[in-house]
Amino acid sequence: MSRAVFLDRDGVLNKCFVVDGVPKPPKNINDVEIIAGVKEAIELLLERNFVIVVVTNQPDVSRGTLDQSSVEAINEFLGLELGIRQFYTCYHDDPQGCLCRKPKPDLLLRASKDLDIDLRKSFMVGDRWRDIEAGQAAGCQCYFIDYSYQEKSPVLPYVRVASLIEAARLIMEI
Repeated sequence: MSRAVFLDRDGVLNKCFVVDGVPKPPKNINDVEIIAGVKEAIELLLERNFVIVVVTNQPDVSRGTLDQSSVEAINEFLGLELGIRQFYTCYHDDPQGCLCRKPKPDLLLRASKDLDIDLRKSFMVGDRWRDIEAGQAAGCQCYFIDYSYQEKSPVLPYVRVASLIEAARLIMEI
């Protein structure tokens, strides 16, 4: 079985647009700005043979403020720029009660089954409480990039970091 590093997309790989203390995703490729150090972090993790899997909630599709093709184009762009091949995306919003929307762990569980990943030896890196809770529920060690959003905070256990590169360096020590 493989070890993986699961990554949220917005706020971990690319910058978010923060509105009233709440992060919002880019609307198209022209709005995408890859965060400094992300490419280096991905390269470090790939060199250690981690499977890199992006697990992302994109509820704006369900809300009608973003189309699915824009989300997929951004995923494809990030994949090409960063060398990431695996993206698992939830397009639902909370009222739909789906199983794939983080904080539920279904995206991680599906990836684990599809890619033969040992979740207990894997990691989740995210910038929102939903990411951390999903990682915890799946049995992963979690790293929280804390941007001090004006929303619920995650519950311990997790390691607080300033960036993906910091999380990657810590993961490399394990």
